[in-house]
Amino acid sequence: MSDKIHVRLAVHGMTCAGCEDHVREALHSVGAENIETNFRRGEATFDIHDETSIETAKHAIAETGYKAGDAEVLNHLKGESTSSTGQCDYDLLIIGSGGAAFSAAIQAVSYGAKVGMIERGTIGGTCVNIGCVPSKTLLRAGEINHNAQRNPFAGLQTNAGPVDLKTLVAEKDKLVAGLRQHKYIDLIDDYGFELRQGEARFLDENTVEVNGDRITAQTFLIATGASPAVPNIPGLEDVDYLVSTTALELQEVPQRLAVIGSGYIAMELGQLYHNLGAEVTLMQRSERVLKHYDPEISEVVSQDLTEQGIHLITEATFNQVEKDGYIKRVHITVNGQEHVVEAEQLLVATGRRPNVDTLNLKAANVKVGERGEVVVDEYLRTTNPRIYAAGDVTMGPQFVYVAAHEGWVVAENAVRGSNRKVDLQHVPGVTFTNPSIATVGLTEEQAKVQGYEVITSVLSLDAVPRALVNRETTGVFKLVADAKTRKLLGAHVVAENAGDVIYAATLVVKFGLTIEDLKETMAPYLTMAEGIKLATLTFDKDVSKLSCCAG
Repeated sequence: MSDKIHVRLAVHGMTCAGCEDHVREALHSVGAENIETNFRRGEATFDIHDETSIETAKHAIAETGYKAGDAEVLNHLKGESTSSTGQCDYDLLIIGSGGAAFSAAIQAVSYGAKVGMIERGTIGGTCVNIGCVPSKTLLRAGEINHNAQRNPFAGLQTNAGPVDLKTLVAEKDKLVAGLRQHKYIDLIDDYGFELRQGEARFLDENTVEVNGDRITAQTFLIATGASPAVPNIPGLEDVDYLVSTTALELQEVPQRLAVIGSGYIAMELGQLYHNLGAEVTLMQRSERVLKHYDPEISEVVSQDLTEQGIHLITEATFNQVEKDGYIKRVHITVNGQEHVVEAEQLLVATGRRPNVDTLNLKAANVKVGERGEVVVDEYLRTTNPRIYAAGDVTMGPQFVYVAAHEGWVVAENAVRGSNRKVDLQHVPGVTFTNPSIATVGLTEEQAKVQGYEVITSVLSLDAVPRALVNRETTGVFKLVADAKTRKLLGAHVVAENAGDVIYAATLVVKFGLTIEDLKETMAPYLTMAEGIKLATLTFDKDVSKLSCCAG
């Protein structure tokens, strides 16, 4: 092995597994070894004598009717596969099987690394199984039910019948199972990494134990995600409360739902059950919802929740939780007055905690922070430089697209030897309520703390033509800019389809475009994205005095 080089070669024209066999036979005929072909990626990886032999390999492939493209001599782990030398079982061993794990595995395999993955539970991690996918499909069902009961157009008569939650949940489960199979399980064979089912526990800095087996690796990735955190409230442990996972498994809509917490999970699931017909009360300790957002955002979200009929309680002190038959009682104090909130179901949505308890990280010389999170540097290395961590276990932004990006960075650094840094300055975030909440970049307060001289633009949704024709005008656009350079520093939106709108703002903030740059662009009329353009104009003029399309 040490006398040969490891090559990745682009191969054009492969369309099926049979094509892979033909290319593999051609490479074998010229002395290539350890051949892997993949028609989906349009490439072959193999070991061959030296760089001059690559042309011979290309010629052999051409004779089979396929076209060989660019070749790359892979230099992962200093050009030598540790797994082939017998030193370690894997080049990269990944603990977890969610977005970060699969992203890292796919990228690492493309560099010729031998990759292993360990999963103690269900393959696919939080997003596809118990997070984004199941919650968003049920949220959509709730929106449809809500709109059928109440629409803003005079002249339309719509109505909704009883909600069959059992059927909705069954359909949700079917969707989740399909995506898990196609987007995760099937990829294991497609890309050729190895999956082991079981609990991983570090024995030392380069060894884990799984089901009694000792497994070694040159590098590791901890991508074990996070789970719902539960606050210490007297009596709570004696009550059969819901968390974000179990709230998506209910078979009947409760008459009343009480929610402890008012972050994005609490608001999404609270609105879901409100839209399905439950009476919902959101309770929180802080003085306003979304306390880390700009005040204009918090204000309009509070207004919208209240207008929809959701009960919102702020500045609450939680004294006790008790159960009386099917009824849960939450005893709180608000402004010195004691209150009791009763409900058939109680949802606890007060944040998340990293899944690290069983890993025995001390044995691997991996340190954790105050919240139990795995501490990483800007290259996603832990305090043990051979062990990396990515995704929710680091308690960074809790988004699957952040986890996937970080997994890719880990593969680049751990396997290819790169020094890629993770840049999380411009991560867009979306809360999928209706209207939705989307944000990117700095808030006004954050910009001032960082020393910027700030100018802002705040545009009510009733100034956006798309909102007017939709007859849904509760919302806001807020832009934050540097007064000196006029570059946009942040964008914050509460509106229908805010999640779609925020991507354009992400590009503006990331690449340092100015107010003038945005003014010179044309926004399509009667789209919610036009609100970004109108909010830009609001820096210098009153858009209510403009005619339609007169930007």
